[in-house]
Amino acid sequence: MYRTLAAALLCALFATPSASARDVPPDLASQLNSQLQANRERYGIAGQAVLVAHNGQVLYQGASGERDPATHAPATVDTIFAAQSMAKLLTSTLVMQLVDQGKVDLDAPASRYVPALPSTWHAIHVRDFLNHSSGIGEYYDRVDNRWVSKGYTGVAPDLAAALKVAGSAPMQFATGSRVQYTQANYLVLTALLETHYGKPYPAIARERILQPLRMTSTSWGAASVPAQRAAVPYIGKDGQLQPANEDPWPHYGWGHADLQTTVGDMNRFLQALATGKLVRTATLEALWQPQTLTGGGSNFFSTGWDTTRSDGYTQVGHDGGTRVRARLAYKGTLASGYWVFVYLTNGSARNAWSSTLVESTMAVAAPGEFPHAALSERLTGYALTGDSSSESSLRAWLSENSGIASNELERAINATGYAIRNNLGNRPALKVFALNTALYPTSANAWDSLAECHAALGEKETADRLYAKSKGLAKTSP
Repeated sequence: MYRTLAAALLCALFATPSASARDVPPDLASQLNSQLQANRERYGIAGQAVLVAHNGQVLYQGASGERDPATHAPATVDTIFAAQSMAKLLTSTLVMQLVDQGKVDLDAPASRYVPALPSTWHAIHVRDFLNHSSGIGEYYDRVDNRWVSKGYTGVAPDLAAALKVAGSAPMQFATGSRVQYTQANYLVLTALLETHYGKPYPAIARERILQPLRMTSTSWGAASVPAQRAAVPYIGKDGQLQPANEDPWPHYGWGHADLQTTVGDMNRFLQALATGKLVRTATLEALWQPQTLTGGGSNFFSTGWDTTRSDGYTQVGHDGGTRVRARLAYKGTLASGYWVFVYLTNGSARNAWSSTLVESTMAVAAPGEFPHAALSERLTGYALTGDSSSESSLRAWLSENSGIASNELERAINATGYAIRNNLGNRPALKVFALNTALYPTSANAWDSLAECHAALGEKETADRLYAKSKGLAKTSP
């Protein structure tokens, strides 16, 4: 079951003179319907809803599968999914608004705005809490499949107690030296917002984001969702779907988790950001730059947004575990054009990476704009169904039409091999790693990845031989 927008939207888009618009296939709705079905079959997705937009125009909305497999209730584009940690995008945006207004300095200690923070955190900057580079500990542990704060039978009863629990834990690393994704970081930001506005976090988010954007299907906590619209969360175990049976997060944790939303609402949110309705676009573009870590390298979180740079695009967004992801992609500046991709599911038998799901839609919507996504999708198809004839055509495409520079192609194929290994298993991935060694026979890294895959399959003799080959090539490489 699929619902798509009128063809008039596509016609309007084609009037746009950008390369991105010209790259959109004329039968996009049919192609994306097929892609959703392929993803369901590949990964065992229970139910899903997808939205693709370009420069403010929705090109596609579709849904398939079941929002509740137990009752066979179908998923629709109006189904409300548990988006979990995508809640952090709202919190980050609320903080960025204060930065944009000159009321918060990201490079000032968070204790300037939240004096009651644990004393050991008083020198940690706001930016480090946003970017998960603070080094602080967590406010709970997983005990008997439940979240339990130290000293309590469950999670801490309120925000102050939760911060105290996290503050009593030893620092995990020197602030700013590396990244460790920690929910407690966003408790600090929740406290900052509540201190500044003098009201509870949900009220702040509703007043400043949800109500102005008419995000009427977005809330927190499964109990807030009408049963007839709720997608029941599932999880994969031994290749089979089973109910997730997740504990609800405490109300004070809604700044980091338990978001419930639809593809349409997430599109409204990302469109508002891209057009400067929530934060000035110049501010966003500055804040979506990578943080340089003192331990070397860059942080892949930029003001809390999961950020990658690929194919000339800055791609920002967030996931909600393996089930959901929202992504905004722009080249250079937001004014030069942008894409929105929202992919929501209620779980898959294989716990497929949400980034893989989003990239499968990018590959269909604009393969020329996102060649790395197109490569991933082609290699996944080859891994599952490819034979000698399909390998021949794949090789020809890789050498002539992939759109990826030859000096990047080996690494891109290798990365896709690992994604396939995680999402579909070792045997399909083996074909991709073997193809890479055939294309790059002098690459020590390609042979090492192939050896690792054989080892994971329990084929020790073959793995040892290939590891030896890899080591030999590494010694002779300049």
